[in-house]
Amino acid sequence: MVATVGGTTGFGPPSWTTAGRPGSPVNGQLGWNSTLGQLESWTGSQWQQITSLLYNVSYLAVAGGGGGGTIYGGGGGAGGLLAGTSSVNSGTVYTITVGAGGAGVSSAPANSGTNSVFTGIATAIGGGAGGCFNTNAAVAGGSGGGQSGYQFGSIAAGTSGQGYAGGAGATYGAGGGGGASGVGGNGTSLNGGTGGAGASSSISGSAVTYAGGGGGGAYTGTGGAGGAGGGGTGQTYSVGSAGNGTANTGGGGGGASNGTPTGSGGSGIVIISYAGAQRGTGGTVTSSGGNTIHTFTSSGTYTA
Repeated sequence: MVATVGGTTGFGPPSWTTAGRPGSPVNGQLGWNSTLGQLESWTGSQWQQITSLLYNVSYLAVAGGGGGGTIYGGGGGAGGLLAGTSSVNSGTVYTITVGAGGAGVSSAPANSGTNSVFTGIATAIGGGAGGCFNTNAAVAGGSGGGQSGYQFGSIAAGTSGQGYAGGAGATYGAGGGGGASGVGGNGTSLNGGTGGAGASSSISGSAVTYAGGGGGGAYTGTGGAGGAGGGGTGQTYSVGSAGNGTANTGGGGGGASNGTPTGSGGSGIVIISYAGAQRGTGGTVTSSGGNTIHTFTSSGTYTA
């Protein structure tokens, strides 16, 4: 039928409630379900809602954290953190890449983390590697690696909107790696700087802190604490070992102070969330607070 609504002419389908659906529908019969607020049609076996091809999702992308430096080595920078909203197209396959943390080392140079990518929507930059004594400078990244305890090279920057710079080193006290919400702490004489603080997100249904920087290595003092959000602890010379960044947080690895392995950066994560019942596939699917949540702790695809 043709209906005039608000002065414009358009097609007006029949309307019913869920309880008042037609008792003997024919294939392809179309109507407006006022209970659901959606168009629906009869497929021959069930009522199928007809939804827009585009719908909005929220996302969190955290890259892999950088590895710590060696011999009064700086803490690894946290992986870059990006959060936002975007439209996705129903039926489109989006490649999801979860970045790896930078591997720990026993000699220079240290390793940066790798990017996490929600293809076409977000690219979080891998965390920068920590500086190594008198050989390799700290590396810029999503968050920058901490400077070595011999002040080799310049301060390593973070990526705007994703993370912060690493801390400065002092005599035999390395800087902490930067975090998603704060710069790495500066080393002091013989003591490592703390890792920069990460950032909290509730996209998974509960508050979790991601992307903390790794602590700097130290000589006879104290290794720097890892930043909140999975940062590893820096090592004191010949005492214990450097801490790894926590997996799937993008935390930076702790710096080491002798030839023992440095801390590895934590792997990243990608989380996609949207309101209502499940529409997409891919990752580990959960629900919370009326939202459907797809969590990727390893690379895969999201079909919208």
